[in-house]
Amino acid sequence: MFYFDPKYILFVLLPGLIISGGASLMVRAAFSRYSQVRSRRGYTGAQAAQRLLDDAGIHNVSVVATQGHLSDHYNPQTHELALSPAVYSSDSLAAIGVACHEAGHAIQHAEHYAPLGLRSAIVPIAGFGSNFGLIMMAVGLFLHPYVVLLGAIIFSGVLLFQLVTLPVEFDATARAKALVVQAGIVDPDERYGIDRVLNAAALTYVAAVVTTLLTILYYLIRSGLLGGGRRD
Repeated sequence: MFYFDPKYILFVLLPGLIISGGASLMVRAAFSRYSQVRSRRGYTGAQAAQRLLDDAGIHNVSVVATQGHLSDHYNPQTHELALSPAVYSSDSLAAIGVACHEAGHAIQHAEHYAPLGLRSAIVPIAGFGSNFGLIMMAVGLFLHPYVVLLGAIIFSGVLLFQLVTLPVEFDATARAKALVVQAGIVDPDERYGIDRVLNAAALTYVAAVVTTLLTILYYLIRSGLLGGGRRD
């Protein structure tokens, strides 16, 4: 039923690997570089995050350590700001940048930042689209273009989630960049390293959007729904 399609590699797989892989490499390179640069004031990632939470009057969020590399995240359900080992106890500029970015998410949650609430609300839609949309698009190539279209609509839930994620992540990054200096965690000239780390991380979210969009376009073109293409 299924067969090898070189167009998928050229149109989706290869560009996706280049874009996503390039963004990931940039994150790792920036984090690795500025993990070696210690902040002058000696704040660890955990201390920096706690300082921003305290300054924002947020006292119901726990800063905890978690396992994994760059597994840092804020969980609005448990009110936990989880930091990886390379961030939690490190006083590097990279660690402070990542920790303050996650603190930015906690501040968004406390302030009822609308895009954050919207992203949480559409998680089930994105999960359903990821599980069934792609399969339906692939199967639809052998059944009918309208099956592909239905699959594309369902899979667009993933794209919607990723698009809503962009302002959430960009806003958390902007908050971190501003507050880390305002709170006296780093000196103004040290922000350059933090900016490099957070800007690189932001590109990974852009890469995810582009990859998902390419996937949808491939199936629509392959089915003949766009561009007058042919199914075979």
